[in-house]
Amino acid sequence: MTNWKVILNIAKTHLLTKMKSTVTASLGVTFGIGAYITLVSFMTGLNQMLDDLILNQTPHIHLYNEIEPSEKQPVSLYKDFENSLNVVHSVKPKQSQLKIHNALPILDYLKKDKGVRGATPQMRAQIFYLSGSIELGGNLTGIDIMEEVRLSNFRDYIIDGSPEALRNLENGILLGAGLAKKMSLGVGDRVQVSTVKGSVFPLKIVGIYQSGIAEIDNIQSYANLSTVQRISGEAQNYITDINVKLHDLAEALPMSKKLEKQFDIKATDINTANAQFETGSDIRNLITYAVSITLLIVAGFGIYNILNMLIYEKMNDIAILKATGFSGSDVQLIFMSQAMIIGLLGGILGLIVGFGLSVFIDQLPFDTEALPTITTFPVNMQFSYYVIGIVFALLSTFVAGYLPSNKARKIDPVRIIRGN
Repeated sequence: MTNWKVILNIAKTHLLTKMKSTVTASLGVTFGIGAYITLVSFMTGLNQMLDDLILNQTPHIHLYNEIEPSEKQPVSLYKDFENSLNVVHSVKPKQSQLKIHNALPILDYLKKDKGVRGATPQMRAQIFYLSGSIELGGNLTGIDIMEEVRLSNFRDYIIDGSPEALRNLENGILLGAGLAKKMSLGVGDRVQVSTVKGSVFPLKIVGIYQSGIAEIDNIQSYANLSTVQRISGEAQNYITDINVKLHDLAEALPMSKKLEKQFDIKATDINTANAQFETGSDIRNLITYAVSITLLIVAGFGIYNILNMLIYEKMNDIAILKATGFSGSDVQLIFMSQAMIIGLLGGILGLIVGFGLSVFIDQLPFDTEALPTITTFPVNMQFSYYVIGIVFALLSTFVAGYLPSNKARKIDPVRIIRGN
């Protein structure tokens, strides 16, 4: 029967008598795990910030009418050419409305669906922003502002003013940050917008919107849905887009196909709309985890080398232990215990170091005009990373300790004593 008290006492004695080697091995684990925690926390936090920058502004399903050519051209309907190969050049898009037919019933249907977290109507209008004699082309989108805040973190992109101010003012506008800078306008000022039909409307700026994407901020602004409908001279049921947020993102693709067939409308899911972005995000995550795992493996090899040298230095001790009645398994357990103690101490210190560095990075100021709402570097201190870190520390030290301790188990004490 194994006497664990004696084995652990011997293991402790070995570790304390070779304090330099013990500290070196422990620090190898500490810095390996610490670097892993810091890197994976920072990189995944950065990736999450980039994902949110795009995905928060992208609906899970986007419903709209797409302008496209008719599938059947008039020549195809002519019976005399029914069995002929018809080639039509310079095909033009068919005349169709941008508005969604029966938009309000579709909205009611979506809001009753248990899988839908929310559905918001929008109306997009092409306009000109008037600044003195200058006309700047852009887009004005009518939205249900408080629903956008609830579903899309819209408040995070308002750098001046508030969504409540837009809700409370019928003739208010959230002006794009790029536009506001070009026209030297701020909250409280008025801006004139002109429709493509030539009508001019004054709107009061109640907030400045900045998405972090310059191409959008230079043309995009938001107003209440009813305001844009009135400016465009359209009825209250005139809606050009419906944005849908789901409880389960995995349902976006099948539900978009279902809605297309059900309502004869174009439905684009979030994965299709952001396929290139998703690929880039996956590659960044892959690189992050590859580098992190490499750090852990390098730390494991360091532990193996130190324990291997420790066993060669302890050859005489091994011979004496075996000569006094310790079995090969007991000797192996002594060195395995040393490895696991190093792994446990080094792993815990590594978690503390990693957490401390993560907190330090999280407090560093991150000042960029592209992301005004982000004030410090993003860090994702997820608990699972710490679990993975300590498990890998114990696992790597177990493997690193097993190989040299297995050699120690097979050592013949007679040959060592004779050699001395």
